This record gives sequence, structure tokens and C-alpha cells, in this order.
Amino acid sequence: MARAPDPPSGGDDPFSEPVPLPIDGTLDLHAFPPAEVGTLVPEWIGACREAGLTELRIVHGKGIGALRRTVEALLARDPRVKAFRPAGEDRGGWGATLVTLHAS
Repeated sequence: MARAPDPPSGGDDPFSEPVPLPIDGTLDLHAFPPAEVGTLVPEWIGACREAGLTELRIVHGKGIGALRRTVEALLARDPRVKAFRPAGEDRGGWGATLVTLHAS
């Protein structure tokens, strides 16, 4: 039986380079593994503050709510966050969370 080739090593791996995120006030977590959310969300909040954004939206999906609870726990303990709430139906409903940051 043939064996699959080994993945490329070092700089040849197209997934080894970070992908730039647009800092437009919306973060869609569908494209990220759940294990990365704990570092991704706080870093993204910092980038949004640096860009002068204080009204944000995090799209986590509806599903069973595990990712939403993780996001809410991160937001609850982040001192930069003034408030957060589920998005209205026109902005993603309970599949998204709206975040207000303290002014810097």
C-alpha cells in the first residue's frame, strides 16, 4: 500500500505563515480552531483598540453554544471590555456577540 507523502517542512508549509485579519470591527470565528480562540480574541480586541474601534462584533455561530460561552468568559474578564450582549437578529442573533470597549 502506498504511503502519503510527508508534509512539506519549514518555510514550504503554506499554513505556517500568519494570515492577516482585517481590523474592521468584526471577527468571524468560523475559520479558526477553538483552541486558538483564547489568544485570538484578546489580540484582536487590542488591534481594534489601536485602530480606534470601540463597537465590535464577534461571530461565533449558534451551534450548541460552547464557543459563545468561551467568548463571553474571555470578554467578562477583559478590562478593556465595557459591555457585551447578544447581537440583534439583523446582526447575527445569538450567533454573534456585540462588544463595547472602554474609550482609550
